[in-house]
Amino acid sequence: MLVGAVSCPVCERPLAARAGRTGRSSVYCSAACRQKAYRGRQGPVGGGGVQELIEDIGRQAGRLSPRPPAALYDTVTELSASVARLRRVARTARATAEDSTPPARSVTAARVTATPASVTEEPASVTEVPAAVTELTETDFAALTEQHRREIQVHCYRMTGSYDEAEDLVQETFLRAWRAREGFQGRARARTWLYRIATNACLDFQRRTTRRPQRYEPVPGMNHGEGEPPARITWLQPYPDNELPAAEAPAPEQPETAALSRETLELVFLAAIQHLPPRRRAVLILRDVLGLTAAETAEALGTSVASVNSALQRARPVLRDHLPRERADWRAGEPTEGQRAVLERYMAAVGRLDFDAMAALLTEDVVLTMPPNPFWFVGRDALVEFVRVSLDPASPMFLGHWRSLPARANGQLAVGHYIRRPGTSVHRAQVLDVLRYDGGGDRIAEITSFEPHLFPAFGLPLRL
Repeated sequence: MLVGAVSCPVCERPLAARAGRTGRSSVYCSAACRQKAYRGRQGPVGGGGVQELIEDIGRQAGRLSPRPPAALYDTVTELSASVARLRRVARTARATAEDSTPPARSVTAARVTATPASVTEEPASVTEVPAAVTELTETDFAALTEQHRREIQVHCYRMTGSYDEAEDLVQETFLRAWRAREGFQGRARARTWLYRIATNACLDFQRRTTRRPQRYEPVPGMNHGEGEPPARITWLQPYPDNELPAAEAPAPEQPETAALSRETLELVFLAAIQHLPPRRRAVLILRDVLGLTAAETAEALGTSVASVNSALQRARPVLRDHLPRERADWRAGEPTEGQRAVLERYMAAVGRLDFDAMAALLTEDVVLTMPPNPFWFVGRDALVEFVRVSLDPASPMFLGHWRSLPARANGQLAVGHYIRRPGTSVHRAQVLDVLRYDGGGDRIAEITSFEPHLFPAFGLPLRL
């Protein structure tokens, strides 16, 4: 029950005062309450769960009231999440109903990997697929797979580095699972089964695209700085933190918890593993990220344990070589208060068009890349020279005035920038910056800028 504008909707405790801070207020009093609310929305929906979800949406709609505004916002947010979830279930059910013949619709023109029907048993804590899975209706099957959608999408994202492609591959995974249901007799758990199918779907997709990272090349007439050109990964996209699966208490030794590790979602890690051939990438993710054994990985990929061990031995040094020197173990923690303060100052400096203040927040060897665009800069002076052309009101190429909103991407701090062009009154989405800090956390060491079409996935509007 929602209690006014200043109470947590989960435990009903008063929310902490914001002490004059601007921006959207906190909805929950703690991370624990946020996760509890998330689990309530994302919990199992097998069996009669679809009908229960529909009834829950009706109850949520019945609670809508225009006042107080904060309570209206919280209820609409909850209702929107439930409706979005039901839409995903319906979309999967429709796709499986239309996909009545096995050869229909596939990411690749021809299947290059087989979808296995049985897998090694998982711990009892993982949701089990009923032995009568073949008797489920399309809607029941869609509700069952929806339980695992977010972590399967994260897995596909790690494999491809692309948010858009991960969404497509999740749908392909569920279609393949539907086609293979007759060969599934409950000998495995749903999660393991779907991970195997998703991995093979990703390998099929990557076999078709055959893309590899390149090096940025100089753009005529542009000062890129003195450093070595960074790797250019044109398909790299950010992943919104608000779409990550909710994790319980950390337990690195548990595969299901390791799979949710934010550390293996950082852009530096995602960029580094793109240098691995697809099968070595799959081995590294299954072994070092998901925590599968060598035997389980070999079975998932249809190869031998010796091949898995050899691929992992070859993959790890390549990964280290493509990570920042101070992050050779690719381990990271939650953003610190100091980093958040730097982000606030960075947004304020952009809003004021204060070049000196912006420069003071950057490391001397800061790197800026803008996938999929060809622009890149190494070094503070080159970066500031580039932005000055479009941010200086005295410049003939002045774009306009800027506003910024904070965001979270890949477990990192990010910021969405909006621009109001001269003669207009609306700020429109311009670019999403994902930030990486130096070892001390008080300077920005890397900015990866992305085009604005993904703003809605990050809860950011396209216009202000």
